[in-house]
Amino acid sequence: MSNIASLLQASLQPASRKQAEQQLHALASQQGFLAHLLTLILNGSFDRSTRLAGGIYLKNVAKLRWEEDDSPLPEGDKAALRSQLVPAMIALSDPTDKVIRAQIAESVALIAELDFPAKWTDLIDQLISSLSQTDYSINVGVLQTAHSIFNQWRAQVRSDELFTEINFVLSRFMQPFLDLSNQTATILLSSPTSPNIAIVTQAQIILVDIFYDFTCQDLPPGIEDAHDSFFAPQTGLFQRFMSWDPAELQSDPDETQPSLPAQLKTKIFEIGELYIKLFPDQLSRSPAVEGFVQSVWELIGSNKLPGVADDSLVSQSLRFISTAIRSGYYKSLFSSRDTIASLVQGVIIPNIGLRDHEMEQFEDEPLEFIRLDLAFGGSASEVATRRQAAADVLQALVSSGYQTEATEIVGSWITLGLQQYNSNPAQNWKAKDSAIYLLTAVATEASTAQHGVTSTNALVDVVKFFSEHVYEDLRASAGKIHEILYVDAIRFLLTFRNQLTRDQLLSVLPLLVRHLNADHYVTYTYAAITIDRILFIKKGTQLLFSQTDIHDLAADLLDALLNKIEAAGPPEKVAENDHLMKCAMRIIVTARQTLTPVYQQVLQRLVNILGVIAKNPSNPNFDQYIFESISALLRFVVSGTSSTLPTFEQALFGPFTLILQQDIDQYIPYVFQILAQMLEAHTTGVPSEYRSLLPFLLTPTCWQQKGSIPGLVKLLKAFLARDATEMVKTGQITAVLAIVQQRLIPSKINDGWGFDLLQAVVQHVPSAQLKQYFKAVVMTLLTRMQTSKTDKYVYLFSHFLLFTMAVNVDGLGPDYVISAIEEIQTQLWSQILVNFIVPQVPKMPHKDRKVAAVGLIRMLTQSTIMLTPPNAQSWPPAFVSVIKLFSEPQYLAKSKDEEQSTGITEIDSEEQTAGYQAAYSRLAAADGVPVDPVAYVRDPRDFLGQALVKAGPRVKELLVAGDEKVVQPFVQALVASGYAIQ
Repeated sequence: MSNIASLLQASLQPASRKQAEQQLHALASQQGFLAHLLTLILNGSFDRSTRLAGGIYLKNVAKLRWEEDDSPLPEGDKAALRSQLVPAMIALSDPTDKVIRAQIAESVALIAELDFPAKWTDLIDQLISSLSQTDYSINVGVLQTAHSIFNQWRAQVRSDELFTEINFVLSRFMQPFLDLSNQTATILLSSPTSPNIAIVTQAQIILVDIFYDFTCQDLPPGIEDAHDSFFAPQTGLFQRFMSWDPAELQSDPDETQPSLPAQLKTKIFEIGELYIKLFPDQLSRSPAVEGFVQSVWELIGSNKLPGVADDSLVSQSLRFISTAIRSGYYKSLFSSRDTIASLVQGVIIPNIGLRDHEMEQFEDEPLEFIRLDLAFGGSASEVATRRQAAADVLQALVSSGYQTEATEIVGSWITLGLQQYNSNPAQNWKAKDSAIYLLTAVATEASTAQHGVTSTNALVDVVKFFSEHVYEDLRASAGKIHEILYVDAIRFLLTFRNQLTRDQLLSVLPLLVRHLNADHYVTYTYAAITIDRILFIKKGTQLLFSQTDIHDLAADLLDALLNKIEAAGPPEKVAENDHLMKCAMRIIVTARQTLTPVYQQVLQRLVNILGVIAKNPSNPNFDQYIFESISALLRFVVSGTSSTLPTFEQALFGPFTLILQQDIDQYIPYVFQILAQMLEAHTTGVPSEYRSLLPFLLTPTCWQQKGSIPGLVKLLKAFLARDATEMVKTGQITAVLAIVQQRLIPSKINDGWGFDLLQAVVQHVPSAQLKQYFKAVVMTLLTRMQTSKTDKYVYLFSHFLLFTMAVNVDGLGPDYVISAIEEIQTQLWSQILVNFIVPQVPKMPHKDRKVAAVGLIRMLTQSTIMLTPPNAQSWPPAFVSVIKLFSEPQYLAKSKDEEQSTGITEIDSEEQTAGYQAAYSRLAAADGVPVDPVAYVRDPRDFLGQALVKAGPRVKELLVAGDEKVVQPFVQALVASGYAIQ
């Protein structure tokens, strides 16, 4: 216990964190560790920071190691912990333990996601038995835990497995939930006010959350039967809570956090929105929607809730209105011109303007301002601020049959705003800001965050408005207008980029370069975001802009961006603005070889920035973009001028060595990928600097970090392609195969990388030298097949065998594979072929079908073992599987996306890395153009025809033994094409 406590304390100190985490990782797989850790967390005699660190570590064990293949947790410990977690959470009822209890509750949810209900059948019963009739502090803990489990249903795809779990929960939890909901509401809505009203209200809020969880997929009978008790006008709980605002829970006007009643009403509006989307017929049983709409008007009409604390309530109530309008079920409520006019005047206009706290955020928290502001232009579910929610109501009107009325009514407000601005630009800049925001909203029929506006209101001339009112602000010199108007102009360009022509966009790029040099954080960041999105515009699958379009601007753009990044100061400030780094990456990817004249300066600046942020890695998105930038610069400059490769190696080897020596685990996966990329650029041989690295790459510790494995595999493949013979001489091939057999193939997560590496081994290690290892490798593959087979593994296993038979390597071929398997067990090959390979062939994606076809053709026509009994019995079904490959339309054709994509154009990494917990962050630029492993075969159908012509009489005998309805028409078609088979 004392050891664990001291290690947890050490993990809080930057100097000792790494070593402490490694020791904790080693301890976690020992019997009894989890029980000791939980005991420490519950022990009030330990320092609170230690207990909290223990809670966080337990949560991370549940998140990252619960089903780990390497150093797995003892099953007995896991079972014991499952039985102890809920009682532990109840024991942490002291308000001072709230944060620690939250970690335990999250651990319960994480483990439940993996083990419930199959391995944790009594979890719901544990929670129900823990509920109290009187102690709401306990109830809050239990309900929070229950919600954290049920909340996961919201994002899941409908499936039998999901509904089995939901029904399992409902059969136990529904009645206690309804009883507690009624009891809690009765306490809150009764007089006199309960002395513990705050904690009871917290419970009510979570109960409403659970109501949403229970109805997010389908309507349970228990809730359907209780519909009126929740939704009935005036008497339903939800409607009664709309006007409930006890004095004891009212917050200070300057408070920024929503009051408990505001939180409760927000959750109820979320349920109203959900019901309109999923169960509109249910709502039509009573005038519930009308009651909700009336509540919106009473709550927020004419700006009744101006405070920051009420932002969530106002935004959600407006979202409810938008959803009701879009549904089309309530046209009678919104169709009259007077209603639309009052909605615009009373609800939209008061919430569309910038407020004081947003201006403070613009100055003091620019990144947060940008994050919230960028949500505008995405889907309705992403709106985050009042003005976005108000704009979304307007967009709902425009897209739901009220386009003419809404456009005319809002048009008058836009004109008024522009007139006010023109009368006194210095004082009335907010009027123009609101006018531009209104125009953007009314002009937008459909949009996405990634692509901007995709469909516009036909009654609004966006380009004309841009020319008359926005372009002047875009080109205004610094200080001429309020800073917000520069941002508005850039955002307008960002939002409507698809509505402007290619030439129009090219003409404004120089103006955006100027804004990159602006002093204000939001202005230059928005300029970077807009340049990035413009350069990513596609027509079909082709990018609209190429290197020739930005040839003259690229160097200036990069210089401006890197200046801003470099000037930020300390590591965490340098890395905080990933928008700038992403734009730099986009310019490098677009400019390609045109950067060759300045590549050395750009490379050195990127390396210097990397050196700064490596001192304190803090932003995974920035990291992704800077490594992608280095990789893209390397890819395009070296491909154009191979003599530049030593410059890259000289610049990168030093920093990369430092990253490996200091074990900066966030960066190591990227380092391996770029090292592989540089080694791949050497067409022959392996330079000594790389060869000296190889022993380190083969050490077990190097493979412990999951995120490093893909990069390591890529790097070892590069070694094998250039230096396999030397690796055999030095015995290093044994180490490579040990990694495959002991670490990769046994892992359900990494088995794909194991096969990837094995394919490189069979391609590049001379078959005579490979022979001594091949049988043992096959044994490993079969052992995994026997002990923990998965659908994915069966596919990988089948593909590997076909790959090995297909590649054109001296001494390698079908009988090389089949004989190794037959040595293990006679007639084993036929079983593998019929039970695994043949069923997998039709499932293979197009990228693997050529390999499968060639492997099967070689097996059928070149293997002597396949032609002799008893293996010959499996020949006909295998041949039929080949025919089916050829019979499918476009059997070997790539999709248009596969044909036109070079990989590098697909870089759009908003979701590529969500944090340092991400297992692997692929560098798209480091991926070379895919190489066809069977390039020696141009046309597999011709290859089959030629092989059958050359085949001996035994093959032709077996042809006759196949399914006549399938085989004969195919053979006849080959004969008709000129192949003399019969």
